[in-house]
Amino acid sequence: MKPMKLILSAAFVVAMALPAAAEKISLNALSSYLNKMQTAQGEFTQINADGTISTGTIYIKRPGRIRFEYNPPEKTLVMAGGGQVAVFDGKGVNNPDQYPLKRTPLNLILERNVDLAKRNMVVGHTSDGATTTVKAQDPENPQYGNIQLVFTANPTELRQWVITDDTGSQTTVILGDLQKGGSLSARLFNITQEAQNWN
Repeated sequence: MKPMKLILSAAFVVAMALPAAAEKISLNALSSYLNKMQTAQGEFTQINADGTISTGTIYIKRPGRIRFEYNPPEKTLVMAGGGQVAVFDGKGVNNPDQYPLKRTPLNLILERNVDLAKRNMVVGHTSDGATTTVKAQDPENPQYGNIQLVFTANPTELRQWVITDDTGSQTTVILGDLQKGGSLSARLFNITQEAQNWN
């Protein structure tokens, strides 16, 4: 799978029993939830666009930082920090491949002040009675793809996201319960330092 698609094709699926019915969560409430999530970590299972499955641990440190550590036998690491997204691939020769974070849909949830109700970023806001889904994209650069965030209510929790790239490719990642709060070392998101240690 191409490294860029690994980043831009991530989807999260709800992996637990959901309440029978819930009202649609407002954009303001969802923005507040994301802005309060300064740090978080948890397990994930990723179903790639080609049907393969990967597992690992996700670390989030807002604003602007995220890290996907993949479990063996896969030797892959995806991280964002310093305005860049880096993909370390065990099969690659020149590691890491880097891309501007602002050119990926992840930037919409990692920015300092998330305000889903503004900037015309939301192109979909629906509820199926159990979850609330928000589809968002950069209004100035829709060609970068879009992100669908799926939340459950009472309390509000992020359960799933779907990132679609400009070719329509998608990947699914199942999030475990996120442990929010606490301290995460800046080294987890230091691309330069990771590149020096990668082998």
